[in-house]
Amino acid sequence: MGAKLFATPDNPAPDNYTASYFTTHDGIQLRYGVFRSAIVPARGTVVLLHGRNECIEKYFETIRDLNDRGLWVATYDFRGQGGSARLLRDGMPGHVRRFSDYERDLTTFLEDVVLPDTRMPFFLLGHSTGSLIALSAATRLESRIERMVLCAPFIGIAHRSLSLPAIHCLSRLYCLAGLGKLQVGRQTIHSGFENNPLTSDERRFNRNAAFLVSHPELGIGLPTALWLREAVTAIRRVTRPEHLARIRIPSLVIAPTRDGVIPYADQERLTRYFRASQLVTIYGSRHEILQERDVYRAQALAAIHAFIPGSDAVEQPAALAD
Repeated sequence: MGAKLFATPDNPAPDNYTASYFTTHDGIQLRYGVFRSAIVPARGTVVLLHGRNECIEKYFETIRDLNDRGLWVATYDFRGQGGSARLLRDGMPGHVRRFSDYERDLTTFLEDVVLPDTRMPFFLLGHSTGSLIALSAATRLESRIERMVLCAPFIGIAHRSLSLPAIHCLSRLYCLAGLGKLQVGRQTIHSGFENNPLTSDERRFNRNAAFLVSHPELGIGLPTALWLREAVTAIRRVTRPEHLARIRIPSLVIAPTRDGVIPYADQERLTRYFRASQLVTIYGSRHEILQERDVYRAQALAAIHAFIPGSDAVEQPAALAD
């Protein structure tokens, strides 16, 4: 069954793609796209996992950059967001029943779409929540994914008044009280460009905001208490040294120093115990590195292309500064 992707004049779709739906283990329909490079032979496929409240269209620009390097891209909208099926009657809350559902969706996507329909070898590029999913599933991805790039991984919460254990406890209490579907937290993109924690690039910020105004059905609102409980539980699990020590996929952690969503210190601390990883620091960048100003975004892309085989570069960068 075909699916529709939505292009705008300032955000055109890549040239050669297929969009459709795949069905998860519990019968949920998730929208996906496979974007083919014009370069033959292909140098592999990047499995792109984006963040919470993001959709395929937001990454058209990055997908074109990867296609220009001879890499195919396979990506999908997470359950409950974008063009995928919503989990609540009111489709706006960001909701998930179990964090493990995200991981099983990734496994299904690899088995049903990536393996039969794309080109080897396979790499993974995650942003924020997508990086958290990758970290959580990484010990089971070793035989399929050659390398991982994790941009601003969601392993902490910036500017919080409560500790992660306290947030976990409070969200559990909400769920025990039957309020797991209640939305919690605060908005970011709808607060306007000035002082936003996502990007210092006003053009890209306005492009993304205008897209959600044109296609509000692809956006979601605040996360639910159950989503928060599941996410914090996953964060606490994946940041344990014993979990990180079991990950053997060579990985690159790209961390922005001015991240207003995930503390840079948490991202830097992650790599101390993550033996298979290497840290690339983007000084001055905010949270959405791939939506940032060119001075920062170009550094992230250079690190990605140097790390993922198939690019002209062979050396892995240690740190980049503007």
